[in-house]
Amino acid sequence: MSAILLDGSIVHYEVLGRGRPVIFLHGWVGSWKYWISSMQVASTSYRAYAMDLWGFGDTAHVEANFTLTQQASLIDRFLIEMGIGKVALVGHGLGGLVALCYAINFPGSVDRVMTISCPPTIEGVNQRLQTSSPGDLVDWLSNRTAESTAALADASKANLQAVTASMKGLQADNLYPNFRILNIPALFVYGETDPAISVPEESAVTSTLIHQIVLESSGHFPMLDESVRFNRLLTDFLALESGASPSELQLKEEWKRRVR
Repeated sequence: MSAILLDGSIVHYEVLGRGRPVIFLHGWVGSWKYWISSMQVASTSYRAYAMDLWGFGDTAHVEANFTLTQQASLIDRFLIEMGIGKVALVGHGLGGLVALCYAINFPGSVDRVMTISCPPTIEGVNQRLQTSSPGDLVDWLSNRTAESTAALADASKANLQAVTASMKGLQADNLYPNFRILNIPALFVYGETDPAISVPEESAVTSTLIHQIVLESSGHFPMLDESVRFNRLLTDFLALESGASPSELQLKEEWKRRVR
């Protein structure tokens, strides 16, 4: 296990590969672990980092740091501590919100953003996600394969106050509108059968540099439900030239069928 200390509190992370940096941020259920497959794929061309946010996995549970703003500050301080420059951010659920918040506050440090199962507004979040225990959420949201069970083994470590704080931030902050005015390429990915996060209307999300793709056979965890297809989409997105619109992915028949 790799870790750094910030203000005397442990921040856990893992890293693979060499190349341009990519930061993977987990969601409300689980920890860095469910990014292992994607990290392995990305690490052939990039330096892939995955970290546990405040209140999750093996990172410290410091209640004052549970807001989206403080979680985004964690990313900033981590990058400074590790000597990392401009990055690509890949965030799932909560991690997607943190990625957007970080980009809004530090736009010059972000090359591109990929969010997965990330709600534009609180109305897109099923109430059950906001109130259920971590164990219940795993039973509800995972595909229950042995691989999925192992990937979500840290779900029980989630601090429910951290979940609540992030939901309040989503309700109060205009993350999507504020992000859309930035000139940062972004790909928003959703699972069509996700019971926790509703797929938003494309017009509510997309812009010149923002593109939305829906994976028909995925639920809340596309990286686990359709790992091969998801990792192919991830590598296609990361391989785009800096500043290029993800709408170019439409040119590939693999993704054209999945545009909404």
